[in-house]
Amino acid sequence: MNARAQQAGAADLPDAPSDYGQEQLVGIGDAAQKAGVSQRALRYYQQLGLLTPRGCTPGGLRRYSEEDLARVARIRQLQDLLGLNLDEIALVLGGEDRLAEIKLAYHDEGTTCAERRELVRESLEVQHVLRATVEAKRQGIEGFLADLDARIAKTRAFLDQMTESSES
Repeated sequence: MNARAQQAGAADLPDAPSDYGQEQLVGIGDAAQKAGVSQRALRYYQQLGLLTPRGCTPGGLRRYSEEDLARVARIRQLQDLLGLNLDEIALVLGGEDRLAEIKLAYHDEGTTCAERRELVRESLEVQHVLRATVEAKRQGIEGFLADLDARIAKTRAFLDQMTESSES
């Protein structure tokens, strides 16, 4: 996530504590434990560009912030709740990041009315793309449920037929 998206995301959070500049970063082991995922998953999310750890030690060890852990929670939510795959999650997170950037640019004092109008148009386009991603998943689930319902009805009819035959 780029700096603008991080700043925009921070606008939706409660006020930061007075030691905000002293943000606590944790190593990959602690981060994985707190996030409820494996260290391998964290590395994989980073490799795919879904997660960019907030810090790194001089020796190259990853360091994770609370915001990074919240992003992992969002990834897991999109996987578990919506059943999105990692490519779809990348699309959703990219869209959410862009919406945060748009919000930040919209509220910038130097943004003109014309630029704000264009930002709102872009926001609308991004939201349509996000909705289409979720809608495609919903249609897939509905199709699977319809197939299951058809198989259930067919099996029930077969069982009813068997029951009638055995009673005769």
